[in-house]
Amino acid sequence: MNKITFGPISSRRFGLSLGIDLSPNQKQCNFDCVYCELQAAKPVEKSLVYPKIQDILEQVKQSLASDVKFDFLTLTANGEPSLYPYLKELVCELNKIKQDKKLLILSNGSGVLNPNTFNALLDIDVVKFSLDSAKEKTFYRIDKALKQIKLEAMIDKMITFREKFLGELVMEVLVVQGLNDNKEEMLALNEVFDKIKPLRVDFSTIDRPPAYPVKGVSMEKLEELSMYINSAPVVLAKHYYKGEKIDFNAQELLKMLQLRAQSEFDVENKFSQYSKDILEKLLKEQKIIVKNLAGVKFYKKYNFL
Repeated sequence: MNKITFGPISSRRFGLSLGIDLSPNQKQCNFDCVYCELQAAKPVEKSLVYPKIQDILEQVKQSLASDVKFDFLTLTANGEPSLYPYLKELVCELNKIKQDKKLLILSNGSGVLNPNTFNALLDIDVVKFSLDSAKEKTFYRIDKALKQIKLEAMIDKMITFREKFLGELVMEVLVVQGLNDNKEEMLALNEVFDKIKPLRVDFSTIDRPPAYPVKGVSMEKLEELSMYINSAPVVLAKHYYKGEKIDFNAQELLKMLQLRAQSEFDVENKFSQYSKDILEKLLKEQKIIVKNLAGVKFYKKYNFL
């Protein structure tokens, strides 16, 4: 039996996570994203080679019975996990045994177009959908999706999904140099996110060797582009930040936190120790609050989030 579970690994945005690979043998995806760290492969409609539910459960139970600590059971794949043909049944069985863990799926979002998959996703605690562009031409250039996957229909179904979903929905944007790294793309995404209403939006860029000859953008550019997204709290979860740490006084911090929630990564990467001390003081005075949005702490002026 191939190894289906892996980790736990420390995720930048979801804490400690035990991965469940629903396509451990080969890449199976209905997208062929230019930035994918797996080798380029022709997109497929469905998963043809996959592990049995019983084998998945057996490995997950072994991990749960061990002393290893983790927060999430994460459905992922060499490709797209929502293509797993028995996703509804698998989710049902995992929910029975997950104990105090949360069930998470890392998906490209196309599953909302399939009624059975749509219903399976509703039973997951945390759902992360990717959306790299709200413009059809750019979407196909970046994600190289099967032609029957229509962007407008997918976005409409994401909006419907959010209306019915009782869990935590996270959206992710990956910025590719020369493709979606401009103001127009960001404003279009912001408009869509305003309708989808995710709990938060994760912003990232290429930091591993991609399948195609494309490049990421700088951290400064990523931050600049993220400022166009004001319809949801934004996370820039990077391993590094080249800018200087900044001193903010109490008034500056309150103004900033009124306009835009700051994630724990922002605080760690941008705030000087002086600023962190002021932040702590404002927290004690209850002038600001901390809210956990799908595993990431956000700081905001009181009465906003």
